[in-house]
Amino acid sequence: MATRSRRPERRQEPLSRERIVGAAVELLDTVGERGLTFRALAERLSTGPGAIYWHITGKAELLAAATDAVVAAAVTVDPAGTADSPEDAVRAVALGLFDATEAHPWLATQLATQLSRTPWGTVAPRIFESLGRQVRAMGVPETDWFTASSALMHYILGAAGQNAANSASAGPSGHDVDRDEFLDTVSTAWERLDPDEYPFTRAVADQVRGHDDREQFLSGIALVLAGITALHRPGR
Repeated sequence: MATRSRRPERRQEPLSRERIVGAAVELLDTVGERGLTFRALAERLSTGPGAIYWHITGKAELLAAATDAVVAAAVTVDPAGTADSPEDAVRAVALGLFDATEAHPWLATQLATQLSRTPWGTVAPRIFESLGRQVRAMGVPETDWFTASSALMHYILGAAGQNAANSASAGPSGHDVDRDEFLDTVSTAWERLDPDEYPFTRAVADQVRGHDDREQFLSGIALVLAGITALHRPGR
């Protein structure tokens, strides 16, 4: 007589703050901040809202935790310390944040919110530490650590945030061809500006066409790093 083998029971992973935050990031990526509710989160985690409240007190804390989790992954670069120079490490951190804002459409807005409303939280110190350590390693005098690190952080978050906004404005169906058409429209409009009032803008109008956002971002990082190095080189 044949016997049916009994399926092993599927072990449910214990609910933890890390699981909740991970599920929140997934929801934010798919349905945005408005769709991130404790009910939707409970459904995704196959639990009740009450169990989530045991770990997270409210939506504000949840958004802060999700932002911090993504930022922590973005700035954790070169854990083995194989970067050739502090400048290389800065570029790696910068690209990590740039790519994170591109991968998570909600992140740029949350970064601005966290840094302006709760700079004493975990997000601002995490970014500042990842950049500041490299600024210190570059030989910048201690009196200028804050200014140099701030300049880097402001450029990185500003440029990455603007790029994310540009990508979002294209909508979910945006493709490279749409971006090219948009840039061509901008270039054409700039070329038609009054030559006496906007001589510089007209001169660079053609450079807007087909430019690479990532390369432009890295060029900006190079400019900031060059400025820091020039201002604080030994013997100056």
